[in-house]
Amino acid sequence: MTPLPISQLGPLLPYLDLFGIAVFATSGALAAVQRGQTLVTAAFFALVTGVGGGSVRDLLIGAPVFWTHDPWVAAVCLGAAAIIWVTPQGWWRGEALDWLDALGLAAYAVFGAAKALDYGIPPVPAALMGVVTACVGGIIRDVLAGEPSILMRPELYVTAAALAAGLHVGLVTAGLDPFVAASIAAAAGFALRAAAIRWKLRLPAYRGLR
Repeated sequence: MTPLPISQLGPLLPYLDLFGIAVFATSGALAAVQRGQTLVTAAFFALVTGVGGGSVRDLLIGAPVFWTHDPWVAAVCLGAAAIIWVTPQGWWRGEALDWLDALGLAAYAVFGAAKALDYGIPPVPAALMGVVTACVGGIIRDVLAGEPSILMRPELYVTAAALAAGLHVGLVTAGLDPFVAASIAAAAGFALRAAAIRWKLRLPAYRGLR
Protein backbone atom coordinates (compact mmCIF):
# COMPACT_ATOMS: atom_id res chain seq x y z
CA MET A 1 0.00 0.00 0.00
CA THR A 2 1.32 3.43 -0.91
CA PRO A 3 1.63 5.63 2.19
CA LEU A 4 0.19 9.08 2.47
CA PRO A 5 2.62 12.01 2.25
CA ILE A 6 4.48 12.42 5.53
CA SER A 7 3.16 16.00 5.77
CA GLN A 8 -0.29 14.57 6.46
CA LEU A 9 1.09 13.07 9.66
CA GLY A 10 1.86 16.54 10.98
CA PRO A 11 5.23 18.32 10.97
CA LEU A 12 6.00 17.33 14.56
CA LEU A 13 6.04 13.57 14.05
CA PRO A 14 9.35 13.04 12.19
CA TYR A 15 11.09 14.94 14.97
CA LEU A 16 9.31 12.83 17.58
CA ASP A 17 10.67 9.79 15.78
CA LEU A 18 14.31 10.92 15.87
CA PHE A 19 14.01 12.08 19.47
CA GLY A 20 12.62 8.73 20.56
CA ILE A 21 15.34 6.89 18.68
CA ALA A 22 18.06 9.02 20.31
CA VAL A 23 16.70 8.46 23.82
CA PHE A 24 16.38 4.71 23.42
CA ALA A 25 19.80 4.46 21.78
CA THR A 26 21.24 6.31 24.77
CA SER A 27 19.63 3.84 27.17
CA GLY A 28 21.05 0.96 25.15
CA ALA A 29 24.57 2.37 25.20
CA LEU A 30 24.29 2.97 28.95
CA ALA A 31 23.27 -0.65 29.50
CA ALA A 32 26.50 -1.70 27.81
CA VAL A 33 28.94 0.73 29.44
CA GLN A 34 27.52 0.15 32.91
CA ARG A 35 28.60 -3.46 32.45
CA GLY A 36 32.12 -2.49 31.39
CA GLN A 37 31.67 -3.39 27.73
CA THR A 38 33.58 -2.04 24.73
CA LEU A 39 32.67 0.86 22.48
CA VAL A 40 31.67 -1.61 19.77
CA THR A 41 29.28 -3.34 22.15
CA ALA A 42 27.88 0.02 23.27
CA ALA A 43 27.29 1.01 19.64
CA PHE A 44 25.55 -2.32 18.96
CA PHE A 45 23.33 -1.92 22.02
CA ALA A 46 22.50 1.64 20.98
CA LEU A 47 21.54 0.58 17.46
CA VAL A 48 19.36 -2.40 18.35
CA THR A 49 17.64 -0.50 21.16
CA GLY A 50 17.05 2.57 19.02
CA VAL A 51 15.67 0.81 15.95
CA GLY A 52 14.33 -2.45 17.38
CA GLY A 53 10.74 -1.39 17.94
CA GLY A 54 10.45 0.52 14.68
CA SER A 55 11.94 -2.36 12.71
CA VAL A 56 9.41 -4.84 14.10
CA ARG A 57 6.61 -2.36 13.39
CA ASP A 58 7.68 -1.89 9.79
CA LEU A 59 7.89 -5.61 9.19
CA LEU A 60 4.40 -6.10 10.62
CA ILE A 61 2.74 -3.30 8.63
CA GLY A 62 4.51 -4.11 5.36
CA ALA A 63 6.64 -0.97 5.23
CA PRO A 64 10.32 -0.74 4.23
CA VAL A 65 12.42 -1.03 7.38
CA PHE A 66 12.84 2.64 8.12
CA TRP A 67 16.43 2.95 9.28
CA THR A 68 17.92 1.16 6.27
CA HIS A 69 16.56 3.92 4.01
CA ASP A 70 17.29 6.91 6.25
CA PRO A 71 20.74 8.51 6.37
CA TRP A 72 20.27 9.87 9.88
CA VAL A 73 18.91 7.07 12.07
CA ALA A 74 21.97 4.83 12.33
CA ALA A 75 24.15 7.93 12.70
CA VAL A 76 22.00 9.16 15.60
CA CYS A 77 22.29 5.78 17.34
CA LEU A 78 26.05 5.56 16.87
CA GLY A 79 26.41 9.19 17.91
CA ALA A 80 24.50 8.48 21.12
CA ALA A 81 26.89 5.62 21.88
CA ALA A 82 29.88 7.87 21.27
CA ILE A 83 28.51 10.56 23.58
CA ILE A 84 27.93 8.03 26.35
CA TRP A 85 31.43 6.64 25.84
CA VAL A 86 33.23 9.99 26.24
CA THR A 87 31.16 11.52 29.05
CA PRO A 88 31.48 10.76 32.79
CA GLN A 89 29.16 8.01 33.97
CA GLY A 90 28.03 10.26 36.82
CA TRP A 91 26.20 12.45 34.30
CA TRP A 92 23.79 9.63 33.59
CA ARG A 93 22.92 8.50 37.09
CA GLY A 94 19.73 9.19 38.99
CA GLU A 95 16.38 9.95 37.39
CA ALA A 96 17.61 12.10 34.50
CA LEU A 97 17.54 9.23 32.03
CA ASP A 98 14.17 8.08 33.36
CA TRP A 99 12.68 11.46 32.46
CA LEU A 100 14.28 11.44 29.01
CA ASP A 101 13.05 7.89 28.53
CA ALA A 102 9.53 9.01 29.43
CA LEU A 103 9.68 11.66 26.72
CA GLY A 104 11.06 9.19 24.20
CA LEU A 105 8.45 6.58 25.09
CA ALA A 106 5.55 8.95 24.48
CA ALA A 107 7.06 10.37 21.30
CA TYR A 108 7.89 6.99 19.80
CA ALA A 109 4.48 5.52 20.65
CA VAL A 110 2.74 8.38 18.87
CA PHE A 111 4.98 8.14 15.83
CA GLY A 112 4.53 4.37 15.58
CA ALA A 113 0.76 4.62 15.72
CA ALA A 114 0.75 7.47 13.20
CA LYS A 115 2.90 5.55 10.74
CA ALA A 116 0.66 2.51 11.04
CA LEU A 117 -2.39 4.66 10.27
CA ASP A 118 -0.45 6.15 7.37
CA TYR A 119 -0.10 2.66 5.90
CA GLY A 120 -3.81 1.94 6.17
CA ILE A 121 -3.68 -0.20 9.32
CA PRO A 122 -7.05 -0.22 11.17
CA PRO A 123 -7.29 1.79 14.42
CA VAL A 124 -6.82 -0.95 17.04
CA PRO A 125 -3.83 -2.64 15.35
CA ALA A 126 -2.40 0.82 14.64
CA ALA A 127 -2.49 1.66 18.33
CA LEU A 128 -0.79 -1.64 19.13
CA MET A 129 1.91 -0.81 16.58
CA GLY A 130 2.58 2.32 18.59
CA VAL A 131 3.14 0.20 21.68
CA VAL A 132 5.42 -2.16 19.75
CA THR A 133 7.42 0.79 18.43
CA ALA A 134 7.92 2.25 21.89
CA CYS A 135 8.61 -0.93 23.86
CA VAL A 136 10.27 -3.62 21.75
CA GLY A 137 13.65 -1.88 21.60
CA GLY A 138 13.75 -1.75 25.41
CA ILE A 139 12.79 -5.42 25.60
CA ILE A 140 15.67 -6.34 23.28
CA ARG A 141 18.05 -4.20 25.36
CA ASP A 142 16.99 -5.89 28.59
CA VAL A 143 17.29 -9.39 27.13
CA LEU A 144 20.81 -8.68 25.81
CA ALA A 145 21.84 -7.12 29.12
CA GLY A 146 20.38 -9.97 31.19
CA GLU A 147 17.91 -7.67 32.95
CA PRO A 148 14.25 -8.41 33.75
CA SER A 149 12.18 -7.22 30.79
CA ILE A 150 10.09 -4.08 31.10
CA LEU A 151 7.11 -6.34 30.41
CA MET A 152 7.74 -8.13 33.71
CA ARG A 153 7.76 -4.99 35.83
CA PRO A 154 4.60 -3.68 37.52
CA GLU A 155 5.46 -0.01 36.89
CA LEU A 156 3.37 2.00 34.44
CA TYR A 157 5.57 1.84 31.35
CA VAL A 158 3.83 -0.11 28.62
CA THR A 159 0.59 1.44 29.87
CA ALA A 160 1.93 4.94 29.18
CA ALA A 161 2.89 3.90 25.64
CA ALA A 162 -0.58 2.42 25.15
CA LEU A 163 -2.19 5.65 26.33
CA ALA A 164 -0.14 7.80 23.94
CA ALA A 165 -0.67 5.50 20.95
CA GLY A 166 -4.34 4.83 21.62
CA LEU A 167 -5.17 8.47 22.25
CA HIS A 168 -3.48 9.56 19.04
CA VAL A 169 -5.37 6.97 17.01
CA GLY A 170 -8.64 7.88 18.69
CA LEU A 171 -8.24 11.61 18.13
CA VAL A 172 -7.20 11.23 14.50
CA THR A 173 -10.06 8.81 13.84
CA ALA A 174 -12.44 11.35 15.38
CA GLY A 175 -11.23 13.92 12.85
CA LEU A 176 -8.76 16.00 14.88
CA ASP A 177 -5.81 17.52 13.05
CA PRO A 178 -2.87 15.03 13.23
CA PHE A 179 -0.46 17.65 14.57
CA VAL A 180 -2.82 18.56 17.40
CA ALA A 181 -3.63 14.90 18.06
CA ALA A 182 0.06 14.02 18.24
CA SER A 183 0.80 16.84 20.66
CA ILE A 184 -2.07 15.92 22.99
CA ALA A 185 -1.33 12.19 22.88
CA ALA A 186 2.42 12.58 23.49
CA ALA A 187 1.74 14.94 26.40
CA ALA A 188 -0.73 12.49 27.94
CA GLY A 189 1.63 9.53 27.61
CA PHE A 190 4.49 11.52 29.11
CA ALA A 191 2.29 12.75 31.97
CA LEU A 192 1.29 9.22 32.92
CA ARG A 193 4.86 7.95 32.78
CA ALA A 194 6.07 10.99 34.74
CA ALA A 195 3.45 10.35 37.41
CA ALA A 196 4.61 6.75 37.62
CA ILE A 197 8.21 7.90 38.12
CA ARG A 198 7.27 10.57 40.65
CA TRP A 199 4.78 8.61 42.75
CA LYS A 200 5.83 5.02 41.94
CA LEU A 201 2.47 4.22 40.37
CA ARG A 202 1.97 0.62 39.30
CA LEU A 203 -0.79 -1.69 38.20
CA PRO A 204 -2.05 -4.33 40.66
CA ALA A 205 -0.41 -7.71 40.24
CA TYR A 206 -2.36 -10.90 39.69
CA ARG A 207 -3.02 -12.60 43.04
CA GLY A 208 -4.54 -15.84 41.81
CA LEU A 209 -7.95 -17.34 42.32
CA ARG A 210 -9.25 -17.58 45.86
